Amino acid sequence: MTLPNRDSVSAAHRLIEGDIRRTPVMSLPGLGVLKLEHTQLSGSFKARGAFHCLRAAGAGAAGVIAASGGNHGAAVAAAAQSLGVTAEIFVPAISAQAKQALIRSFGARLVVGGAAYDEAREAAERRAAETGALTIHAYDQPEVIAGQGTAAREWEEQSPGLSHLLIAVGGGGLIGGFAAWHAESGPTLIAVEPEGCPTLAEALQAGRPVPAPVGGVAADSLGARQVGALMFPLVARLHAAGRLQSILVPDAAIREAQRRLWAEARLLVEPGGASALAALLSGRWMPPEDARPGILLCGGNTDPASLAA
Repeated sequence: MTLPNRDSVSAAHRLIEGDIRRTPVMSLPGLGVLKLEHTQLSGSFKARGAFHCLRAAGAGAAGVIAASGGNHGAAVAAAAQSLGVTAEIFVPAISAQAKQALIRSFGARLVVGGAAYDEAREAAERRAAETGALTIHAYDQPEVIAGQGTAAREWEEQSPGLSHLLIAVGGGGLIGGFAAWHAESGPTLIAVEPEGCPTLAEALQAGRPVPAPVGGVAADSLGARQVGALMFPLVARLHAAGRLQSILVPDAAIREAQRRLWAEARLLVEPGGASALAALLSGRWMPPEDARPGILLCGGNTDPASLAA
């Protein structure tokens, strides 16, 4: 299978640019340039991959099925509604109520069950085998990775010259898309994961995708059990070349990043969406003196009351 590359990301952008938002960027003193991808349709970057899959493959009368911690499901539901396709979304019990409500708001059939994402994925695969519906994987699918990579393409146009990009990692579709776009040149990628979900960190240590723990405040969005097989060679190549670093951050730092974004910019971001910023605020990633960092805020589907928790 051909891995996504700069050309396939550009092709994905041409296909979906009429469906998605060109999300804004803003600068905060002492923090860097923020890419507000939490303002994307359905509240996360996931809409890019969902629309690309549906546009590229199409879906017949049997509709589309996806398994998700919440954001991917909302994105698939939103894309399906926009394109007139029926959708069934399977989520684990840990999925946030705000995300479940959002999925339902797009008219999808929601199935809640299983303790973690992998159980929801297995249930979705069984249902797809029964119905013949198109399945859109949350992160391990070429069209998904290329679609997520359109965020990298767009950001490069908006903020040329950034030296480092801080990107939260769950299953790896987003960082894989960035690695595809920046494969030959560009900024250093800083892959940020919660300590409770060290999926990419353990894969890089092992030299291949391996099962990892799932837990912590961002598990509903970053809690994949194992990074995708398709994104891993893209990311591992940059890591070996010294152009990608893997950083783990504690839950307390993620919560502080959420509070800081709200206090300083009135940006409401979910824990997974704030994880990249947590690497900078906590000092887990120390920028070089001449760095010009960019930070992707990848999801905003959270209850505002959670910031008081």
